[in-house]
Amino acid sequence: MEQYFLAVDIGASSGRHILGRVDGGRIELEEIYRFPNGMKTVNGCLCWDVEELWSHVKAGMKRCRELGKIPVSMGIDTWAVDYVLLDREDRVVGNTVGYRDARTRGMDEEVYGIISQEKLYERTGIQKQIFNTIYQLMAVKKQNPEYFEQAVSMLMIPDYLHFRLTGVKCQEYTNATTTQLVDPVAGTWDYELIRSLGYPVEWFVPLSVPGTVVGALSPAVEEEVGFSCRVVLPGTHDTASAVAAVPSNEDDVLYISSGTWSLMGTERREADCTAVSMEHNFTNEGGCEYRFRYLKNIMGLWMIQSVKKELEQAGEDYSFARLCDMAGEETIESVVDCNDECFLAPPSMTEAVKEFCRKSAQQIPETAGQLARVIYRSLAKCYGRTKRELEEITGKTYGRIHIVGGGANADYLNQLTADAASCPVSAGPTEATAIGNLAVQMISAGMYKNLREAREGIFNSFEIREYMPGAGR
Repeated sequence: MEQYFLAVDIGASSGRHILGRVDGGRIELEEIYRFPNGMKTVNGCLCWDVEELWSHVKAGMKRCRELGKIPVSMGIDTWAVDYVLLDREDRVVGNTVGYRDARTRGMDEEVYGIISQEKLYERTGIQKQIFNTIYQLMAVKKQNPEYFEQAVSMLMIPDYLHFRLTGVKCQEYTNATTTQLVDPVAGTWDYELIRSLGYPVEWFVPLSVPGTVVGALSPAVEEEVGFSCRVVLPGTHDTASAVAAVPSNEDDVLYISSGTWSLMGTERREADCTAVSMEHNFTNEGGCEYRFRYLKNIMGLWMIQSVKKELEQAGEDYSFARLCDMAGEETIESVVDCNDECFLAPPSMTEAVKEFCRKSAQQIPETAGQLARVIYRSLAKCYGRTKRELEEITGKTYGRIHIVGGGANADYLNQLTADAASCPVSAGPTEATAIGNLAVQMISAGMYKNLREAREGIFNSFEIREYMPGAGR
């Protein structure tokens, strides 16, 4: 009898349900349901509609029943840092505000009034990003203190959805580390830090690691979707799942999890919480099997996605492949700093790129092809610079970059990356997040012994394309 596993992979712009199974040693995937996602403005704040997400989770599960492909387990991964507050009746307290909202402006200084930025990094190893949960909670404490009085628990978005499935509240390790409230040595919440910030300690329950069985579907959910299965924690932070699917067990490779964000780094066994690491703005996020994802957040494909959307609104409908082709026909040499906060949530990404070029006395891109070239070249140069920083910090020479996720399809960008980094680039698999989610479930079910063996299975299951430095010239 075939065994199916269900990955529910929810990103900032869309979500999907992907069934996976192992056939002849190869992992096979089947996407069975897809749905849109995005922040909506509610009372002047950018918010997530968690009830709509929950309805889509169940709708995709019902599709399993319709197909007669009942999973033995399922797990959900999403983006990081955002959370839900619950009261004593498990009702959501307030709105589920998203990370791109401006409420955290100035909250870093509020935190640093209690613990300095240097000491905070020394304790947590997490890079400073104004939307980290630590700053979001400070915004609630300052702007909506009544929420602290009403709430009795806090769950990250995937933890909340797992709770809705099972009735069991747990907090998963990989996503928890992005809050900037976890001790990287102990692998537990830093309760001393949490108390000093004035956050309710009871919100932070002992952490669970990927592969943990949360439980079975609740009777109500089982009745609604038409079957029961185990709920198993993947790396609930989508990047943790994506990195689990990097098809290599070598120590001298870098990865880029390329999607709305580009997360570029390497795996390490110990966190680097030194001042040098902080100065370079690297982070030590938790990974599967307590590996550290030592990486840098780069703005990523969000920039080109936003420009594409603006072009569509103006009546110009280009595919990403066409934008890559158009970029390759241009010669503009302007570049922007992809990590500048001006690109986080601008009213117009097109105008933000133009304004950056104007202020830095560079040629201003005017056409869609020029905009695409500026963005793609800027990303590649950022990747190349990040590789050199990693080599300087770790003392290693990295001979290859593995690109996983949707950006693995961007041939033009991949070639630019090989050129900028002066090393080969391997691209694929594109469905890395779902594959990593499934791999952890398969390890839990005994189909693979560990992550090393699962990665060997992933390498043998999916197409990997190669790009050599200079090949595009």
